[in-house]
Amino acid sequence: MVLSHLERPLRAWVRERLTAVPAHGPASDYDLNPGMRTEAPPDLTAAGVLVPIIDRPGGATVLLTRRSDQLRDHAGQVSFPGGRIEADDSDAIAAAMREAEEEIGLDRRHVEVMGTLARYETRTGFVITPVVAVVEPRFELAVDSFEVAEVFEVPLAKALDEKSYERHTRIWRGAERHFYVLPHERHFIWGATAGMLVSLCRRLGA
Repeated sequence: MVLSHLERPLRAWVRERLTAVPAHGPASDYDLNPGMRTEAPPDLTAAGVLVPIIDRPGGATVLLTRRSDQLRDHAGQVSFPGGRIEADDSDAIAAAMREAEEEIGLDRRHVEVMGTLARYETRTGFVITPVVAVVEPRFELAVDSFEVAEVFEVPLAKALDEKSYERHTRIWRGAERHFYVLPHERHFIWGATAGMLVSLCRRLGA
C-alpha cells in the first residue's frame, strides 16, 4: 500500500536504510549477558511488535506505550504495540498491525510497513519481530486502558543517536545483568524495548 500524502523522502530513506544496512544491532537479551544463555527457555513464543515512525512536520518521532500497572506481565514497562502471533495472523507483520489496532486504535490505513529488524529473543521466552512502519500523522487513537496506561513519542533523532543510550547494571538472581536504557523525560525505556531501539539506531543511523 502506498500513501501518497506521506512525504516521499522519509519513506524512501527508511526503506533504503533497512535494505542497505545489514542487521548488526542487539538480537537478544543475551547480547550484553552471554552467560545467561544457559538459562534460555527451550521453546520460544513468536511475537510481532510495531515500531511506528510518525512523520511529524516538525520532525519524525517514534511512538511507544507504557503498559498498564494492572497487567500480569511487564506491568508499567515501556513497550511497542504488539503481541504474540495468533493462529489467524498470517505472519509477524499481521500480528503487529492487529495488536496496534487493538491496543491503541491505530488504524492501518495510516500505516505503511517499511520492513523488519532482526528478530529479538527475550529471556522471558519470546522471539519478537520488530516491524518498522511510517505513520501518517493525522491519525486518532482509541487506547485500551486495560492494556495501555499511556502513549508517548520520542524524537527519531534521539532514538537514532547511539550516545542517547546508557548501559545499566542490576543484580538479578545473584548475578550482574547488563541492559540498555534510553531515558526520555520522565520515562525509563529499558530491556527488550531499548534493545530493539538500539537495533533501529544501528540500522537507520548507521
